[in-house]
Amino acid sequence: METIDVVVGRLGKPHGLKGEVTVDVRTDEPALRFADGAVLEVEKPRGSAVTWRTLRVARTRWHQGVLLATFEEIGDRNAAEAARGIVLHAQLPADATPEDPEEFYDHQLVGLAVVDTDGTALGTVSSVVHGGAQDLLGVKALDGRDTLVPFVAALVPEVDLAAGRVVVADRPGLVTPLPEDD
Repeated sequence: METIDVVVGRLGKPHGLKGEVTVDVRTDEPALRFADGAVLEVEKPRGSAVTWRTLRVARTRWHQGVLLATFEEIGDRNAAEAARGIVLHAQLPADATPEDPEEFYDHQLVGLAVVDTDGTALGTVSSVVHGGAQDLLGVKALDGRDTLVPFVAALVPEVDLAAGRVVVADRPGLVTPLPEDD
């Protein structure tokens, strides 16, 4: 069965002394993705010395609006500190779609045409960057430049998967160059 790779979270700071860590949740289905026994793939941050390729969820709980997770491989605070910054991935069936119609998996966005609010072609979505504050769409502009567009409703008012396009409320310097850059 063909699968897709989906980012579901990023490990934050340790919580307590027994290996529990905070999780910056990047999924609309945390109960499913972080269920006890779930095995998640590890993407190490640059410079990390951790050797885990996967982590198995031992248990999770919510504390003051933050997901706290314990993984079988992380047994103490030192290991939890070493795990900080790890991005967690889940493998889903290739035809999976998020339950929320306003949510999208990366593979659904990459390759879509990027147009402005008037329908003028601007480029193509080349990547999705999962930032700390918000996600960014990597756009390969028609002139070959690589640009980043914050994936927020004010700048990306429409994603039309059926039409194969993303509408960007472009401003000079966002996707199109500033006038003095021409």
